Amino acid sequence: MTVVLSPNPYRDRGLKAAQSARRVLEQAGVEVLMCLPFALDADSKLELPKGVELIPLKEGLSRADILVCFGGDGTILHAAKDAEAYHVPILGVNLGSVGFMAELEYGELSQLSKLPAGKYSIEERMMLDVRAVRGGKTVFRDTALNDVVVTKGAVARVVDLSVYGDHVLISQFAGDGVIVSTPTGSTAYSMSAGGPIVEPTAQSILFTPICAHALQAKSFVLDSERLVSVCLDPGSRKSAYLSVDGGRAFKLLPSDRVEIARSKRLTRLVKLTGRSFYALINQKLGKGE
Repeated sequence: MTVVLSPNPYRDRGLKAAQSARRVLEQAGVEVLMCLPFALDADSKLELPKGVELIPLKEGLSRADILVCFGGDGTILHAAKDAEAYHVPILGVNLGSVGFMAELEYGELSQLSKLPAGKYSIEERMMLDVRAVRGGKTVFRDTALNDVVVTKGAVARVVDLSVYGDHVLISQFAGDGVIVSTPTGSTAYSMSAGGPIVEPTAQSILFTPICAHALQAKSFVLDSERLVSVCLDPGSRKSAYLSVDGGRAFKLLPSDRVEIARSKRLTRLVKLTGRSFYALINQKLGKGE
């Protein structure tokens, strides 16, 4: 078995967690490779430990059976698309503040010794394909594991939006924007905006208005096969911004249409602990014993 360790160096200072994981895995007879999840900025003052061999992530994924990410949910989101392209499942180690997608905490690294014995399962999570259409042409395309957000940006005003399911109007409102999410993303921005918590293995698409200036604007849970369209008011002079999984914002113009549909791509997460989703919710949200 070959395992790739991918530590976020801003979360895993000195790559201490990754090196601890390397020792556990190598003692269990696993071949271990180490890759950074992203290239460091040229002016970064971050110092990496000497003697640690780092290879490009795509090279590591081409040889990997499992990818282990160290960081928060953002680190896993960043790695998900690359890992899916190589059909490599992901195991997250939480070094962030919440970490709903992470399977292990820092103090549970010894459980990695279960991997070569095959004492784990794989959980599939649905993804969303998203594209922005302008004048009949696609001007933006991406895939989301968590969510697709259309928002007004930082300006103190509202944006007028219409949301359709299979070209039938579902909701029309003015507000700060809208979140279209997977069940995995239901515990992220969508939940903070008042959306429901959905089991991550469910097959559905959620849309949640953000600070809607309308009494009838509610969150909806839609069938996973719906084509969801978010349209800006064509008569408006206001622009909006599109962001996928918290990535760089793409500017939308009046009359643009954002189309979101279930993707054929899947993110596969490694499950080791047997911890239930409900136990995780209680632990992370501070309501359980």
